[in-house]
Amino acid sequence: MDRAISADIQMRRRRRRWLLALLTLALAGAGLLAFRTALQPRISRAGLLTATVETGDVEASLTAAGLVIPGREAVITSPIQSTIRQVLVQVGEKVEPGQTILALDKELTNSALAKLQDGQQQNRNRSSQLRLSLEKALNDLQSQEKVQQVKVRSLQSALRDEQYLLKIGGGTAESVRQAELSLKVAQLEWQRLREQISNQRAANAADVRELGFTMQIQERSIGELARQLSQANISSRQPGVLTWVNEDLGSTVQQGDALARVADLSSFRVRATISDTYADALHLGDAVVVRANGTDLRGTISTISPAVDKGVVTFYARLAESHHPALRANLRADVFVVTKAHHGVPRVKNGPFYQGGKEQPVFVLRQGKAERRTVRFGDSNFDWVQITSGLRPGDEIVVSDMKDHLDTPRLTVVE
Repeated sequence: MDRAISADIQMRRRRRRWLLALLTLALAGAGLLAFRTALQPRISRAGLLTATVETGDVEASLTAAGLVIPGREAVITSPIQSTIRQVLVQVGEKVEPGQTILALDKELTNSALAKLQDGQQQNRNRSSQLRLSLEKALNDLQSQEKVQQVKVRSLQSALRDEQYLLKIGGGTAESVRQAELSLKVAQLEWQRLREQISNQRAANAADVRELGFTMQIQERSIGELARQLSQANISSRQPGVLTWVNEDLGSTVQQGDALARVADLSSFRVRATISDTYADALHLGDAVVVRANGTDLRGTISTISPAVDKGVVTFYARLAESHHPALRANLRADVFVVTKAHHGVPRVKNGPFYQGGKEQPVFVLRQGKAERRTVRFGDSNFDWVQITSGLRPGDEIVVSDMKDHLDTPRLTVVE
C-alpha cells in the first residue's frame, strides 16, 4: 500500500526544482549576455589613429603652393644680337663682380660699329661742304648788297644834282622826277637784298643745326654700340652664385635675351600661388607660415600681383629668418596665410576624421570602448582643429576615417 511522503522530502524536492529553474535562468542570461557581446561591433586598436585633445593656439589659414627663391637675383641679358661663343662659368659656381661668365661673338657688332663711324665721317665732310656752300651764297648776296648800296648813293648824288640844276634853271622837273624814281627803285632793291641776306643767315643756321642734330644722333648711336660691344663679355655686377646660364654654344641670341642669372643666396624669399577665389582674403602684411623641409618659418606678405593668371594669384612673402639653413633655391614649400588666430583654446590634431563642417560625430576612446559623440568645431588649419564644444582637454579621440561606423553608437576596441 502507498505511504504518504513526508514533508521534509517534499520540501527538498521543491527546493531542488527551484534551484534547477534558477540555474536554467542564470545559464540563459549568461548565454544571452555572451550572445550580445559577440554581436557588438569591434574594431582593432592597431588600425586606429588617435589624438588627445589639448589646449593651445589655432591659426585659421589658407593654403598656397610656394617656391623658395633668392632674395636678390640679377638677370643678365644680351647687349647685342650675336651668337654664344664660350661659357666660362658653370652653374653653381661663385662669381665675383666683373668676372666674365659668357663670351659672345663680336664680329657682327664690330662691322655695324665701323659702318656707323664711316657714316659719321661722311657727315663731318658734308658739314664742311655745307658750311662752305652756305658761306659762298651769303658772300654773293653781301657783295650784291654792297654794289646796290653804292648805286643808291650814286643815285642820291644824281638826284641832288638834278634838283640843283632845276633850281638855277638849268634842268627840268621831269629830270628830277626821273632821278627820284630811279633812286626809289634802287633803295627798294637794296632793302630786298638786306632782307635776303637776313633770310639766308637764318636758313644757313637751320641747315647747320639740322646736320648737327644728325651728327649728334649718330654719335650717340656710335657710343651706345661701343658700350654694348664692351659688354659682349657677359659679367656680373654683384657677387653671388650662378643659378642659370645659356650653354647652347653657337646659338643666336637677340638683344635683350636672358643669358644668365646670378643670385645672392645669403637670403631667400617665397613666391606663392593661390586660387583667385581667395584673392580678396590676401592683404599686404598678412602673417604667413612657410613649411620647408619640415621646418616652419614665419613671415609676412610683401607683394601681391594685381593680375590673375590662369585662375591663380601670385604673391611674395618676406621671411623673418631669410637665411635659415632649411632654405634652398627652387625648393617647393607649403605656404599658410594666417587669416585668424585663437589662443589658449581646446584643439586636436587635424586628420582624416575632420570633414570641414562646424558639427560632426567623432569617436571618443574610454575604457576599451569607442563611443560616438557629437562635437562642434571652430576654425582649422593644416595641423589643428579648434573644438568649441563636445570634448575636453585630455579626451582621446579617433582621428582615422570612421565614416563606415557613423551609425554605430559604440564600438569595442580590441588589442
